[in-house]
Amino acid sequence: LAQRLSLMRARQARARQPAPVLADDRLAASLLATLPFAPTRAQTRVWQEIAGDLAHARPMNRLLQGDVGSGKTLIAALAALQAIGSGWQVALMAPTEILAEQHYQRLRALFRTRDDEAESSASTALSTVRVGLLTGSLKESERRIWRARAAAGTVDLLIGTHALIADGVAFARPGLMIVDEQHRFGVAQRLALRAQAVPNTSETLVSPNAADIPSALAAHQLTLSATPIPRTLAMTYYADLDVSVLDELPPGRTPVTTRLISQERRAEVVARVRAAAQAGRQVYWVCPLIDESETLDLQTAIDTHAALTQELAPLGVGLVHGRMPPAAKQEVMAAFAAGHLPVLVATTVIEVGVDVPNASLLIVEHAERFGLAQLHQLRGRVGRGTVGSVCVLLYREPLSPLARERLKTMYETTDGFEVARRDLLQRGPGEFLGARQSGAALLRFADLTRDSDLVEAARAAAEQMLLAGVDGVDAHLRRWLGAREEYLKA
Repeated sequence: LAQRLSLMRARQARARQPAPVLADDRLAASLLATLPFAPTRAQTRVWQEIAGDLAHARPMNRLLQGDVGSGKTLIAALAALQAIGSGWQVALMAPTEILAEQHYQRLRALFRTRDDEAESSASTALSTVRVGLLTGSLKESERRIWRARAAAGTVDLLIGTHALIADGVAFARPGLMIVDEQHRFGVAQRLALRAQAVPNTSETLVSPNAADIPSALAAHQLTLSATPIPRTLAMTYYADLDVSVLDELPPGRTPVTTRLISQERRAEVVARVRAAAQAGRQVYWVCPLIDESETLDLQTAIDTHAALTQELAPLGVGLVHGRMPPAAKQEVMAAFAAGHLPVLVATTVIEVGVDVPNASLLIVEHAERFGLAQLHQLRGRVGRGTVGSVCVLLYREPLSPLARERLKTMYETTDGFEVARRDLLQRGPGEFLGARQSGAALLRFADLTRDSDLVEAARAAAEQMLLAGVDGVDAHLRRWLGAREEYLKA
């Protein structure tokens, strides 16, 4: 009841805030008209929901969830264009540099953004959208340029990592904040991005309508998640958000076959990798660790890369992991995306966002060590082209009962919502949501899988208490949430 009261009160407070009206949809319509494919019915429905929210003078706070490959990036692009077309700026925050760079390249390609200022007969309103990239690996001089452009209003869409919430980044006309893979960010980071959604009022503001911007306008916020959230969980933890669901995959996507194979048969898997590479397909080989661990006897990425380089010679085998310099990481990823590397050994840095349609085979080493959500995300790296794809989960005996149940789930279903439902059953809501980031689980006694009927009862009671102005709402919130109420806003 305390959690529901807090979230409903947050929703009411947000509805009273003024927000920019983002109603000019001409740029978004231009993008839709140039697409080489028709959006799915789910994409059309979700886009109508979001476009309607943006056109209101109250801040949108919407969660867009959809399985891997369901087309969330297109929806984010349309939302960004509606904000930009209405004269406002957009920030898009991604959890990794690989994903931020990919968003940057993909959106520039969608908009057909030019690298030079030369006039062209092919230029369109879309191609004039100014897109920037701000990451921690940029030189300080480059970061300073993008910070200045954000503050001056001379960049329309700034894509970045945690660098977007670093000190000194301020937007002249923040209209829309997009957070991709929100569960990968800590509570404090999400709150920091929300704090960025206040117009910069410094003298550098050059927008022609600067004098008309009320300083208290709150930017709209769109949160993307490829980790589907079970209904009970969404009702409890995301009650202050509107939720849109992409429940349909684009046509042409091939289903991914999942196979469970014992580590004892590793030689057969290597032979399968060689055959796939020789047939012109590409392969991911994912490992849980980068280098040796004293406590875990696991095949490491570095060792695996060395072994596969020898076993698959003369085929090229790349290596990418989180400790590599960003430039080296980008070079390897670019070579793999361009088809120059048939095999890529990686840690989970490729878990989200990486899109190589020619990759049709994924090997996950020590799959028993991964969580369900992570395995499902990794499986989403294949099945993006027209060729049938296979996900091989290599496991080592003996398996714990929980590990056996996780692998069984992956074998039985490719439905992200069913995977999420079973994940919730196995892990509980605190770990599922990463609520430990706040220092304590937000629900002390409730079990969402056992007490789902109480979710509805709490919702009804909270609505009644707030409508009637019942005394004791504040006292109830202080008793059960204390200072943690702020975490719910993230």
